[in-house]
Amino acid sequence: MLTYFVVIPILIASLLFVFSNNRSARVLAIILQSIFTIFSFYLVLLTRGGETVTIVGGYIDFLGIYLRAYNISAVFMLLTAVIFLVVSIYSFNTTESRTFWFLLFVLEAALTGLYFTRDLFNIFVLVEVSTIVVIILLMYNRERRQMFGGMIYIMLNIIAMQFYLFGLGYIYKLTGAFDLAYAAERIALADKGDLVLPYALIMAAIAFKCSIIPLFSFTPKTGLYRAAPCAVAAILSGVQIKTAVYLFMRLQELFGSFAAHDFFLAVGIASSITGVIMAICQTNIKMILAYHTMSQVGLIIIGLSSGGYYSQIGGLYHVVAHGVFKSALFLTAGVIYRSYGTCDVYKIKGLMKRMPLTGIITLAAILGITGAPLFIGSISKYFIGYDVPAWLLWTINVISLGTIISFIKYSGILFGADNGIKGRYPQSDAWRVWPVVILGALCLLGGMFGQAFINFLFNTTVSIDLAGYAEKALIFFASAVIGYFIYKHFVKGNKALKKLADLDFSFKTVCMSMGAFCGIILIFVGLM
Repeated sequence: MLTYFVVIPILIASLLFVFSNNRSARVLAIILQSIFTIFSFYLVLLTRGGETVTIVGGYIDFLGIYLRAYNISAVFMLLTAVIFLVVSIYSFNTTESRTFWFLLFVLEAALTGLYFTRDLFNIFVLVEVSTIVVIILLMYNRERRQMFGGMIYIMLNIIAMQFYLFGLGYIYKLTGAFDLAYAAERIALADKGDLVLPYALIMAAIAFKCSIIPLFSFTPKTGLYRAAPCAVAAILSGVQIKTAVYLFMRLQELFGSFAAHDFFLAVGIASSITGVIMAICQTNIKMILAYHTMSQVGLIIIGLSSGGYYSQIGGLYHVVAHGVFKSALFLTAGVIYRSYGTCDVYKIKGLMKRMPLTGIITLAAILGITGAPLFIGSISKYFIGYDVPAWLLWTINVISLGTIISFIKYSGILFGADNGIKGRYPQSDAWRVWPVVILGALCLLGGMFGQAFINFLFNTTVSIDLAGYAEKALIFFASAVIGYFIYKHFVKGNKALKKLADLDFSFKTVCMSMGAFCGIILIFVGLM
């Protein structure tokens, strides 16, 4: 049955390529995507009882093409299906372009293949396909900034994936196969010295795709989020980068005990801190969200790399949480831009008065990302910090404080007198607003029923200590007070921060950082 998960989005894409200018065809595509989402939900239920494997081509052992779905991949599939459903409804009145609609669902098919494939070379092919599709979507409006950003991004991705390809060659030389399961068995028996170079090459490429420091270059250098349509930015942040996180997990499992968890724990911390600092410096609402993608992915890496059972569950749930609240924030940002005609956080005021529903969804997503009690981010952050050392717990609290400071700035758009600035579309479009209500509701429901959500999604039993959760709530409120004081007296109007906001890297510097990152991994794992 797994082949249908890849085929159905391609069929929808083909339908829309021919009939995209027909509203009925777009309605049919949304209905089909809704059915696809239901199937994805069913797959989560199915994989609770064990993994599902489909062999394509009838070959045996590691020679065939295996599609494998297990609990984690099914959860990623469900998250992807939900966000693509919301984005397709959101984009209903945006464009009739056959190119846009075709590429949108081709991208979903490519990401689905990445979740299910068990072949290292197929991962390379599907990553390249999804990257090219995303770049075309980013350059869709053909503005100069988009064209420049897309070209830089594709060149950086070509270089990054060469690291992966060379590492893949070494793995094939060692194991004689591309199959992940078979290669993992051979790697477990291999000499440590033979694994250092392929591990460094592959993980350097995956680190770039995850957008973690120092390989977060596509955000400041190309300004992709600033120029991208908000629907595409929501997919890039909410789904595309999560796919890279999924690959990070799979490839860490491939190398087993050889994987450098401590190294990536440090990288996750550095990425989160850098991300929140850069977000605090921004005044463009899309760039604030872009740098928080970097900080939240860093937080996910912390959860996955810290070694604790609950922290890993928290990291996985934060993947879901980030996909929900970040997609909601980017999609509402699109509505806000159309209404106000600007993305400057200091020029947008009175959102609650002008568009109350959009304002409520934005507020719910802000409370989600900051980890406010009863919202989805509070549950994921609670478990990330559940069984980690005290120093790491306080580091997570500092990262959360930085997130709160930047979203105190962001939340200024909600209140105050409407400044009267009118964009091209002063009134909100129901097709754009109502689907995002789903994400806003999940921000709240994912917190209020977070324990049940985790138990269902990951087929595991976790419990929340009410006293510990109350302590987290007190820390949040104390952080909110401290964050407001810091924003009011040290952040707002700070000229030094404005200079830092313009931090940029040359193409040469970015490429050098990839090589340096690979070299650091080589040294670290070589000394383990």
